[in-house]
Amino acid sequence: MQVVYDGRFEGFLTLVYDVYYKKLKPINISKTKENNLFIADIYEVVTDENNANKVLEAIKKSFNKEHLNLILNIFLCENEEFEMLLLQYIITGFKDKYELNNINNPFVFKLQRIQKELFYTVHKMYGFTRFVELDDGTLYAKIETKHNVVYFLGKHFFKRLNNQKYIIHDINRKIAFIKNDEYLGIQNISSFEEPNISENEVHFAKLWCEFFDAVSIESRENKKCQQNFMPLLFRTYMTEFNQKS
Repeated sequence: MQVVYDGRFEGFLTLVYDVYYKKLKPINISKTKENNLFIADIYEVVTDENNANKVLEAIKKSFNKEHLNLILNIFLCENEEFEMLLLQYIITGFKDKYELNNINNPFVFKLQRIQKELFYTVHKMYGFTRFVELDDGTLYAKIETKHNVVYFLGKHFFKRLNNQKYIIHDINRKIAFIKNDEYLGIQNISSFEEPNISENEVHFAKLWCEFFDAVSIESRENKKCQQNFMPLLFRTYMTEFNQKS
């Protein structure tokens, strides 16, 4: 049986509810129907927030904080293979929560590996996120990442930027973590116009690039080593590289 849901967290929790109470036997979970003639049995999940909340409350009661956080984190990984693993993880947790610590279970091992990949990206973006100052004094950063890390970055910089207004904009997902005098949290960004950068920002960006060039030693340049510490994937919006292009 192929099970199809809408891709939202509430939709997945509804899926768990339906599988558990309707005794479904999914062999594949996807966000869209697959054009496969060999999969004749398709079950479409209709998102039900009441059923989703029941599952979430049951997870909170049965699972510890570490296991609950893994479930939430895996959903942010947006790995196309996580649904079947996560379904098995939750069903197993309802039966025996101690099995969720057993890395000999293939699904536990794989989910922990996926979560480590997410945290790797988060850790890198703590250092590689670059803000620019806009005309109104707001700090603005654009990011493009494999995983959805906006929440983690927003929380990280909230502790470090004090009362400063800032926006962390995930270009591909069209979402942004916004912190200003009226709002703190994530919003959908349906349309986007390039913001106006302050005059000070232009000046300091130039100084930063000059510093970056000044501390580099041409005779010791090792691009392969540099890419190990600063992968190309993270350079798109880094001032010291973007200014050179």
